[in-house]
This record gives sequence, C-alpha cells and structure tokens, in this order.
Amino acid sequence: MFVPDALEALRIGTGFLWTAGWAIVMGLVITSWVQVYASKARIAALLGKPNLAALAKATGLGAASSGCSFGAVAIGKGIFKKGAHPVNVLAFMFASTNLIVELGLMIFIFFGWEFLLAEILGGLVLIAIMAVLVRWTLPEAIFDEARKALKASDESRKVGGDPVCGTEGSDEFTIQEDGRTLRFCSEGCLESYRQRTAAKGSLRDIVFSWSGWFRLGNQYRKEWSMIWKDVVAGFLISGFVIIFVPRPVWNALFLSGEGPLAAAENAVMGVAVAVISFVGSIGNVPFAVALWTGGVSFAGVIAFVYSDLITIPVLNVYRKYYGWKVMFYIFGLFFVTMAVSGFLMEGFFALLGIIPDVASGQSATEQEYFSVNYTFWLNLLAVGLSGFLYWVYRAKPKGPYRDPVCGMPVAEDAPAETIDGETFRFCSARCRTRFVQEPGRFTGSGGNA
Repeated sequence: MFVPDALEALRIGTGFLWTAGWAIVMGLVITSWVQVYASKARIAALLGKPNLAALAKATGLGAASSGCSFGAVAIGKGIFKKGAHPVNVLAFMFASTNLIVELGLMIFIFFGWEFLLAEILGGLVLIAIMAVLVRWTLPEAIFDEARKALKASDESRKVGGDPVCGTEGSDEFTIQEDGRTLRFCSEGCLESYRQRTAAKGSLRDIVFSWSGWFRLGNQYRKEWSMIWKDVVAGFLISGFVIIFVPRPVWNALFLSGEGPLAAAENAVMGVAVAVISFVGSIGNVPFAVALWTGGVSFAGVIAFVYSDLITIPVLNVYRKYYGWKVMFYIFGLFFVTMAVSGFLMEGFFALLGIIPDVASGQSATEQEYFSVNYTFWLNLLAVGLSGFLYWVYRAKPKGPYRDPVCGMPVAEDAPAETIDGETFRFCSARCRTRFVQEPGRFTGSGGNA
C-alpha cells in the first residue's frame, strides 16, 4: 500500500503546485518590480516614527513588497538599521509575507473568498493588536542596543548587506566605494547596482530600457532563489500529510467542537505547529490545506498561515541579526498576536455565519488537477513570462562602456552619438533617442569613449 499511497501523495502535492503556479509567478513579478524601484533608505525615512501614519505606510509598503520570509526579515533588518521604528519594521515584515498578492491568490484558489477575507482583515487586526502591545511592552533599550550593534558590526568591517536586495552579501562579489566595501549576494545584484549608479535617466527611462528589464529579471530570479525550497517542500509535504496523517492525529492535537475554548486552543496550536513545521513563506498554504481537511478549525488554520515569520529557521535569523533578547521578544509578540487574531477571526466569522464547510467541496484525493482549463493556459503564460525574464537577465549586453541614460553595459559597436567631441554609446535606439532629446542632462562625465 505504501507505493500507491506515496504516488497519490505526489499527485496531490504536484497538483497543488500546478494549480497555484501562475498565481505565484504573478505575485513574484509584482513583488520584484516594487523591490527594484523602491528605495530602502526612503522607506526607512517614512517609518521612523511610532505613529498611525507610519504604521499604515509600513503595512502598505509591506503588502506591495517581498513574498519570502527570509527576504522580508533581511529587508526589515536593513530599514531598522537605517532608523525605522521597531513596530513599523514588524508591521512591514508581517504585511510583506501575509498581505501580498501571491498569497492572497493562493488562499482564494485553495480555500475560497472567506479565508481570503479572513487573511486580509485578520492581518490588519493583527498589526493593530501588535502595535498596541509594542506601545505597552517595547524594551527600547535592547532594540537600541541591537541597532548600535548592527551599525558597529558594519562599520568595523566597513561592510553592509547587499544594497540591492537587502540579503547577506558575499566576499566573492564586492566593490570599494568611498572608503567602504560593498558586498553583494550575486553577480546579478552587483551589476544592478552598477547600472543604478551609472544611470542618469528618469524612472520612466529606466523602466523602458534594457537596464530596467535586467533589474526586474535579476530580482525575479532572486525571489525564486529565496522561496523555491519552501514552495516545493510545502506542496510536497502537504500531499504526504493529507495521505499519511490520519484524522485522529489532528484530533489529538486540536480540540474538536465549537465554542471559544476549542477556537482558542486551535489558534494556539496552529501557531505552535507552524513554528516547528520549518515550512515558511507561501509554502505553508498547501500545508494549511492538509490541516483544514484534517479537521482543524478555522481559527487554527488562519493562525497557522499567519505564522511563517516565527518558524525555527527564521527565529535563528533573528538571533543572528539582533541577539537572543530581541529574538525572544519578537517570538513572543508574534505568537500572541497571531493566535489572538486567529481566534478573533473565527468568532467574527461565526457571528456572520460565513465560516466555510470543508465537507461541502471535493477532497484533495477526489480532485482532478491536470486538465486543459484556465489553469493550464495561465500556467503557460506564467512559464513564458518567467522564461522571458530569465532570458533578459542572461542576455544583457556586455562591454566596457556604460549607457549614460540607463546605466547598461555597452560594447564598442553599440549605437553611438557624439556631442562636442565626446562619444556616448547606448544599449538601444530608445536610450539614444532619449539622449538626443536632452543631451545636457546626460553629458558632463567625459563621455563613455
């Protein structure tokens, strides 16, 4: 029986992945675009004060940003180091993992509109509760100490995180600038930085140039590199959990029945299971499907989905960044707010009478995943878009010169224009035309000849 069951588990896991593939790609493209064109220094400046306006901005910017737990934590560290207030950093991190497009699409696909509404509404409630708790309990001294330690560590090494994507840099990709060493996580991020510093064009010039597409392709590649293990693990594990974990196991962990006691226990247990599951990011959505079909309550499932920022690997990143005290504070704060928000959502939705019935739909084993329908065509489109972005990233022009408009590297035989004896080369006819329209804006550097 094991082999047929294992094959069925693989069918369900890969079927889940196929069903959600286009949604993941769409969300990551949007996330990548925001990551490329949003300045982390500017974000930090907007989030420096612990007031309602800054909290709202943190939530909005997070919702438009990263979809990866580790990426959100890395960006959070960067804006915290630059002066963002802890409550705004935490709100940004939560929104950037729980209020993002790809997660919303996946929840809608697998659970329906009720869970999507609970995810959004509950996420906002969670941030509000968290803000109140931070106001009452924030140990400002240990956060100030953590910020100073981060700055001192960077100053002592004259090194910071990757200034393009916010993740940890590598000694393999470094440059010297103004007496300090900048470390990048990859050749792609190093090239993106060089393009950004060499470009003199407007945002519109960059977006519609080779450089803009390259940066988008590089960030899209980076987003995938950070989440693909969580995504694949989450989908495959969910298939095996659905097949091999019998309902009595879930009944032993999660109280059954209705009422506030069962809802509260399920919410707490949902967060606890998430902490030890090691599945973060959007990979915990298919795992949540296994919990839902296993009889876990609405509160437990919602709380589980919230909890990708306190899995054991992510907690270890907090420890490395900020130290043990801050790690335990973040863990306790998120654990309480995630469990309370899950509990409140079940109570509110029960009052409205809109908690969905798991028995009303097809089970995971009954569903047909691979057929020619809208999912098939959307996945083809997603594969094509992914391929195009990877091709743009790999096929960037090479050469010793820099386009003065967009910063792209260009070769000797690239389109050129000479102004007052200075020769400028361009990655495309569009950048050349833009230069000719307003040459004074891009000259003054001695050309790129």
